[in-house]
Amino acid sequence: MRETDGPETGTVAPVGAVNGYAVLETVAALPISTWRYLWEPEDVRHLGPMAQDWQAAFGFNQDGTTIPVVDALGVALVCVQALNRRVEELTAEVGRLRNTHRDPEGSTA
Repeated sequence: MRETDGPETGTVAPVGAVNGYAVLETVAALPISTWRYLWEPEDVRHLGPMAQDWQAAFGFNQDGTTIPVVDALGVALVCVQALNRRVEELTAEVGRLRNTHRDPEGSTA
């Protein structure tokens, strides 16, 4: 598989479900910094976690020296889904609170 390819249904074995909120908490705790490869010019900067921190947090890519693009994309997409669910939950809660605090004329209490 190339780094730009995603898995196809017939080429992977599903391993398990993902708890998006747990992944989101892990990402929130992951140290993120700017860095550059030693062979790059001094003014070059990249942004992201160190591969060792990534491996410790997620257990992906046991060598701890790289972050596979497919794993980074998967984690990012799971986080987007979890954040979307949280926004929907909070939006519903705000709606319930607004309805609870309205008087019969429709003004807020």
